[in-house]
Amino acid sequence: MTIIRQGSLFDIQELYNLEPTHRFEAIFSAIDIEPIFAVVTKKSRFGRPVELNYAAMIYSLVARLTERITFIKDLVKRLKNDMIFRLDCGFLVSDSVPSEAAYSRMVTIISESSILEEVNNALLQTAISEGFINDDTVAIDATHFEAKDQAPPKEEKPKTEPMKRGRKSKEEREQWLIEQAEREANLPLFEKKIEEQLDVPLEQLRTEVPQNPEWGVKKNSEGKNVFWYGYKAHLAVGTKSQYILQSLFSSGNLNDGKAAIPLLKGIHERVQLENLRYQTMDAGYDFEPIYEQIHRMGQQSVIAYNKRNEPEPEGVDKHFAPTCFREHSYRYDSFDPKYETLKFTRPKECKECPLANEGLCQKIYKVKITTDLRRYTAPARGSKTWKTIFKTRTAVERVNAYLKLYFQLNNVRYRTGKRAKVHFDLVTLVYNASKLAADRINALFSLQVAA
Repeated sequence: MTIIRQGSLFDIQELYNLEPTHRFEAIFSAIDIEPIFAVVTKKSRFGRPVELNYAAMIYSLVARLTERITFIKDLVKRLKNDMIFRLDCGFLVSDSVPSEAAYSRMVTIISESSILEEVNNALLQTAISEGFINDDTVAIDATHFEAKDQAPPKEEKPKTEPMKRGRKSKEEREQWLIEQAEREANLPLFEKKIEEQLDVPLEQLRTEVPQNPEWGVKKNSEGKNVFWYGYKAHLAVGTKSQYILQSLFSSGNLNDGKAAIPLLKGIHERVQLENLRYQTMDAGYDFEPIYEQIHRMGQQSVIAYNKRNEPEPEGVDKHFAPTCFREHSYRYDSFDPKYETLKFTRPKECKECPLANEGLCQKIYKVKITTDLRRYTAPARGSKTWKTIFKTRTAVERVNAYLKLYFQLNNVRYRTGKRAKVHFDLVTLVYNASKLAADRINALFSLQVAA
């Protein structure tokens, strides 16, 4: 019997209104902690003590996020003073409560592996197999969150020697070009141009992402620059299911567009949704290599166009649809996936136009999207279908708000980027687990109603 999920019946807010014991049970059951337990379990008779309940410690870190406990010391205090909470986390009455140092050691061990990402990917596969993820559109966006450490003073740039006026000689220019090429070749991957990422394997891309806290800047709603010191969370979210399908943690100064290709490759290689057709993003991702990566995946781009002081194109309107002699826009009709061709039909205004009767205006225009992947998208820019798909991009903004409101994304309490990434990975894992728990409750409720 097919389970029909009714998303409006029960959501994450209602999950958090449950009694803590029931909420913990629902969320814990969605996470397979065995791989994490295998990483953190003591394997030697030397070093830290062995009497700690590591499985319960992992569950307590999850509970810390759901209960919005700010500090590890507050978590330890809660475990000591609240017997029910301690039992909910899986500790036995005879177990000793771990110290702050024990939690710190465990986080350090986890930071040396990618185990949280692997567990999250396994959780997504479970949600797909149970029918809760069946999206045809993914939305990608980034959000910033601050490091709790005091930002270092900005370093003054060293003074450079004044450039010599006048044109360089041929020999000087050739030498300068060689030096520029060598300098660019030696740059870290994420400081190079975005197109350099296209042929780099996914694992290498994720390994080379900068993760130390840095100064970032973004324009607010008033058009003013807002600065912060910390990190960025880059998310790829299913617009219907609202699961985080891929995530990337980076320094705060990384350009949003430079995180898109790792996210796209991660979706293509790790998630593999059969019905996935569209990738939607705002104008900050309007770069040709991103369109190229989406095209290589056999999907379509729905990305807002960023003019960047480009000259006005001739013979087309602002959405790059062809225009007639009187500059009326042709109407988008359909897309032929076999030949990757957009079809436009004659404007309504041309029905009574004498130029059309004289054969001066074409009835139909066809354009291959590969002519310019950035300008010609399927569905065509400005069409109703394009606008409808682009509106679903708000799903990723909603998830960003959930992570900050319910899951303490802003509450990073670690000094190094590697340990801060553990916090980020745990936040995304707990969010997906909460989403899966809510979906399972919905499915059970639907079965009960049907019975």
